[in-house]
Amino acid sequence: MTIPTVDTVVFDVGNVLIPFNPRWLFRKMMPDDASIERFFEETGFNAWNTQMDAGRCFADGIAAHSQQYPHHRPLFEAFFHRWQETIGEPIVESIDLFRTLQRRGVRTYLLTNFSAETYPLAVVRFPFLSDFDGAVVSGLEGLVKPDPAIYQRLLQRYAITPSRAVFIDDKLENVEAARHLGLHGIHFIDPPSVRIALRALGLSV
Repeated sequence: MTIPTVDTVVFDVGNVLIPFNPRWLFRKMMPDDASIERFFEETGFNAWNTQMDAGRCFADGIAAHSQQYPHHRPLFEAFFHRWQETIGEPIVESIDLFRTLQRRGVRTYLLTNFSAETYPLAVVRFPFLSDFDGAVVSGLEGLVKPDPAIYQRLLQRYAITPSRAVFIDDKLENVEAARHLGLHGIHFIDPPSVRIALRALGLSV
């Protein structure tokens, strides 16, 4: 069986290129991890955060959720105003992998669930994000992974042929959505395993 020639690699950002964990911030504000987990469960924090990834502005999101959970308002506000404390330094091996692909002439793109308000902050802090051939950011599109529509937008905007493209994401449901559309999907566990998977697809990395 002939493996199609791959000419495009699409990266997720959070926990593929840049570590992201809201707990890093909340550990500075709450007594223990159990308190954080209760806060997440009580408020549906992850689903709330997804609203901002889908295009809702933080001011509206904070105001609405603070009406439901007024005692947690400082935490919602901190998540926006101290967002920089939820991310870590770039994953060096992932960046090296991106640079290697770039040198090999492989097209590289970003497809990320990210608020339209915080993504520009990430680009300022991590200028390498501007070095990709293009990016589709959920908060700017009003769509979030794993909605097939956001993948279709990426494919159409950058004239990407699914069978010639690889998508890398740390969330399996996002990888499966890409596979359903005909892309090669790699579930990110660590950079060495991604490198092995890319080599299996014929890429020299």
